[in-house]
Amino acid sequence: MSSLSGRVVLVTGAAQGMGAAHARRLAGAGATVAVNDIRGSAALDELATEIGGLAVPGDVSDPRSCARIADQVAGEAGRLDALVANHAYMTMAPLLEHDEADWWRVIDTNLGGTFHLVQAVLPHMRRLGAGRIVVISSEWGVTGWPEATAYAASKAGLISLVKTLGRELAPEGIIVNAVAPGVTDTPQLEVDAVAAGITLSDMQARYAEAIPLGRIGSVDEIAAAVQFLADFEMSAVVGQVISCNGGATRTRV
Repeated sequence: MSSLSGRVVLVTGAAQGMGAAHARRLAGAGATVAVNDIRGSAALDELATEIGGLAVPGDVSDPRSCARIADQVAGEAGRLDALVANHAYMTMAPLLEHDEADWWRVIDTNLGGTFHLVQAVLPHMRRLGAGRIVVISSEWGVTGWPEATAYAASKAGLISLVKTLGRELAPEGIIVNAVAPGVTDTPQLEVDAVAAGITLSDMQARYAEAIPLGRIGSVDEIAAAVQFLADFEMSAVVGQVISCNGGATRTRV
């Protein structure tokens, strides 16, 4: 039996792309998966039905919404063992042209939302005496990227958050780690393509040129790393960042 059998996992930002891949992978490993996105949708409901989980829409940038989501999952599923903080909001612009309110929306969603979620799920994990928190950061949180100051800053903040929480929560059996994907084939690539003024296929090819593996990543590859970090039989990896980027960078964070 998988170590996730009987576990309940909350995956945020799960209506499409990487989040949906995480949810399917974890459900396939035996977990009951609660899928979240900023609002309810047919896609979210269909995913929940497909994997035998539940849909819990809500805006994670709102701390009251995070508390409601966590309580709903624990109430309906009977427990809450793990969190995969996959949600993300991204826009790109030169620093002096980036609307200030939008800049802070990126930070409040990506970094602030994870902060609120961890606060919301911790009481449920503490009642169980153990937990797993997997945060999706980004290669850009390690290297930075032109015209992505808010996104890169938010993802760098997540790395520091994970390292600190890893030390803080490990004595309680609550293990915190991060995955930092490189360029991955998700709908967010369309944002990059629009910013660059090129087609999506050209954007994918441009990124692939700088990757030693010769291609961009797939969501299933990232989901495999998430499953590894969510495994309750594995607890020696604490406060670490797994870089899935095809060799594009060597992470020392």
